Order: sequence, then C-alpha cells, then structure tokens
Amino acid sequence: MPIATPEVYAQMIDAAKKGSFAYPAINVSSSQTLNACLQGFTEAGSDGIIQVSTGGAEYASGPTIKNQVTGAVALAAYAHEVAKNYPVNVALHTDHCPKDKLDGYVRPLIAISQERVDRGENPLFQSHMWDGSAVPVEENLSIAHELLALAAKARIILEIEVGVVGGEEDGVSHEINDKLYTTVEDGLRTIEVLGTGEHGRYITALTFGNVHGVYKPGSVKLRPEVLKDIQEQVGAKIGQERPFDLVFHGGSGSTLEEIRAAVDYGVIKMNIDTDTQYAFTRPAAAHMFNNYDGVLKVDGEVGNKKAYDPRAWGKAAEAGMAARVIHACEDLRSTGTSLNA
Repeated sequence: MPIATPEVYAQMIDAAKKGSFAYPAINVSSSQTLNACLQGFTEAGSDGIIQVSTGGAEYASGPTIKNQVTGAVALAAYAHEVAKNYPVNVALHTDHCPKDKLDGYVRPLIAISQERVDRGENPLFQSHMWDGSAVPVEENLSIAHELLALAAKARIILEIEVGVVGGEEDGVSHEINDKLYTTVEDGLRTIEVLGTGEHGRYITALTFGNVHGVYKPGSVKLRPEVLKDIQEQVGAKIGQERPFDLVFHGGSGSTLEEIRAAVDYGVIKMNIDTDTQYAFTRPAAAHMFNNYDGVLKVDGEVGNKKAYDPRAWGKAAEAGMAARVIHACEDLRSTGTSLNA
C-alpha cells in the first residue's frame, strides 16, 4: 500500500483510540532504518508511523550538506516509493522541532505539502511536530495555533507538546525535575486555544515524567495517572470523553505496565528511537566482531568481500531493528490491527 492518505491516517488514529492500542512511531535516518520499520510493521500486521527528526533529516541529506529539508524530503520520497510493496499503512511524521528550527524545517515542509495539495495530490508528510516545551505555555500555544491553521489547510495533522520531557534528544535538553508533569490547567488552556478539532486536527504530547535517553526499567518515575486526570477533568469541563489524542515521548526504561496504562488513558502514538538505534547497531557490531578477519585486511591479507560488503551487515542490522519494531507493536497492542487486515 502507498503511504497513508490524510483520511486513512485519521482512521488509524480513531481506530487506535477506540481499540485501546497505540502505534509505534519509529525514528529513521536512512533508507536502511526505514526499510527495517516497514518490515517490522508488516511482520506484526500493524500499521505504523515513521518519523524524521531534525538531526535525522540533516544526516540523511549528506554529512557535508546538512540540509534538514533536503534530508526529510528525500526520506519521504523514498518511503512513498518503497511502501507501495508492503501490505500495511504507514504515516510519515517529523519529530521534535524547537522554535529556532521551525523556519528551517517544519514551515518549509508544510509549504511543500501545500504545493502538492494545490495540485490535487496528497501531502508529503501526514503530520509534523512543533516542540514548544522550551518556551512558556502561552507562547507555545500561540505558535501552535498559527501552525495548526497552516497544517489543516495542507491536510496535515499537527503534533504539539504541552509540558517538558527530560533528558536530551537532537540538542534539545531539559532537567529531570517536577516540571516533567503537565497540569490540568495546561490541558484546559490547550483546548481553549486550539479547540477540539474544529480548527484542524492535532495530537498532544502531555508529559507525565517522560525522559529522553537510555534508562533501565524502573529508573524513570512515570505517572500515567496524570494523563487520566487531565483526560477526565478536561473532558468533564467540555463534555467530551477523553478529548485528547495523546503521544508518549521518552519511553525508554518504561515498564510494560506503565506503557499499557498510558495507552488505556488515550495514548495513540509512542515515539521509539533509542531502543531501535541499539537494535540496529547491535547485529552490525556482532558481525564485525565475528568476522573481523574478513572485514579487516589482517596481516596483509585481502579480507573477505562477502564479510565487508555493507549488505552483509546491513541485512543483519535491518533484521534486528525490525524485530524491535515487532516487539513495540506487541507492547502497544497494535499487532494484527492493520486497517488492511
């Protein structure tokens, strides 16, 4: 199937919320990691989300070029072509974009999609994220309001973050402290400014102790009940059950119980990057260690072309990452839920 249309993407989100499951949203930075996602989703029988961060896009453009828009467009174009051969729906998304990178990343990408829509085509990406966690809430929501109008016109869903995710990702970092928990007041203000869909559809990352980076299970103090409280109290105020379509950031080190509690409270998308990076690199490292005398020209020998051919270790890396995607689908209950099933 081709990349999900705006209508199919909306159906995916609705199905996840109704069925109490969530989609793994996997960060990619190359054709190989993108292929691994497609294979993992296919084997799991799950639709999914593939996303590109500013750093991933910059890398994909070429290490000496470092053009975020070029890299993002290139990965999206590749995905649009290769996804046709897979039987699941995949949505394309751009991950964390802070204020100082909006003009060099999200706004140009929305403009590209608008040009496509004006020609009667579908948008290039199905959703974009504005990361306003580093600015005051009012400024965050003001920028979100402006971007939501642009996104809605281009048939794109906007993702916002209301609250702070600790740790560091792509140069955006926050301390790990009590600010990592979104309040009910923040949720209410979000609805007041952005509405409940009448100004365009958006998905929301409300924070409940989330931390980016590498952590052992149990070391991150998550409080999924924060999501429950916000959904219930804001929902009661506006007369709508579970009004937010929620996103789970910083999930490394989370227990299965915490993950599934968050999904029960309305999470429909969980970002996964750190774990899949390791799952990709670990088999490649094993190949190098196990075949060092073939990969390297030891003692003046010629090595073994079959060992140092990038496809040899690349296939192993892709298989390792695909297996981690399958595991994520199981954790999030999306296995076997594809709209195409």
